[in-house]
Amino acid sequence: MRIVRVEHQGEIFHGILEDQRVTRITGNLFSDFQVIDQSYQLKEVKLLAPLVPVNIIAIGLNYRKHAIETGKPIPTKPVIFLKATSSLIGPEEPIRLPKQHADEVDFEAELAIVIGKIAKDLSPEEALDYVLGYTCANDVSARDCQHRLDVQWARGKSFDTFCPLGPWIETELDPNNQGIRTRINGITMQDSNTQDMIFSVKEIISYCSQNMTLLPGTVILTGTPEGVGTARKPPVYLKDGDIVEVEIEGIGVLRNSVIK
Repeated sequence: MRIVRVEHQGEIFHGILEDQRVTRITGNLFSDFQVIDQSYQLKEVKLLAPLVPVNIIAIGLNYRKHAIETGKPIPTKPVIFLKATSSLIGPEEPIRLPKQHADEVDFEAELAIVIGKIAKDLSPEEALDYVLGYTCANDVSARDCQHRLDVQWARGKSFDTFCPLGPWIETELDPNNQGIRTRINGITMQDSNTQDMIFSVKEIISYCSQNMTLLPGTVILTGTPEGVGTARKPPVYLKDGDIVEVEIEGIGVLRNSVIK
């Protein structure tokens, strides 16, 4: 099932996407909701980020080949950081290069987990029962802030528009074996598979739940594969006019432009 969040004539609501039609749902997305007899063609609505997260948790260096390309040791436990919820944008919305830190803005294709119910102190075996579904994310990062100017990652990961999410939540997905890639202006920059994750989705959820309560609507970004711009020689950073596409097999394509 594909869950979308859309705008139609100024009204925002969730729906089920099937055969290019959005059927409206009412009620709480994270408990009981009902599908009602009201539908629209997909072209009649504007796709938004599929939810407004209560928290955005992210995992760093979680793909083996990405850790190697950065020259860092393979982590022995998940590396957790946070992105501001105000960094959220949806499909087709522009990524805006920050005025003071526009020259080293990087792309990171990531599989995003959407938590569906309160989760605390879970075992890995329990973890997937707490997942509503999965979506595509782009962990946009200002590398000068992340690597040289700050002692932590929060600012460099949290500028406005630095968390594109979408295009929908896919509830039926095996997260352990899906292709994941990034294209910039049609050129493939990242091309990997979630099999290269160091920590699996269920291990990530369990670990995070041991440290903090995961509320319904929490989004967890699970790391990015090799091929990021900062690791290339010479580096490749986002620039005004670029089109960035994050594609995850079994979900779809998240597309955003880049503007000054």
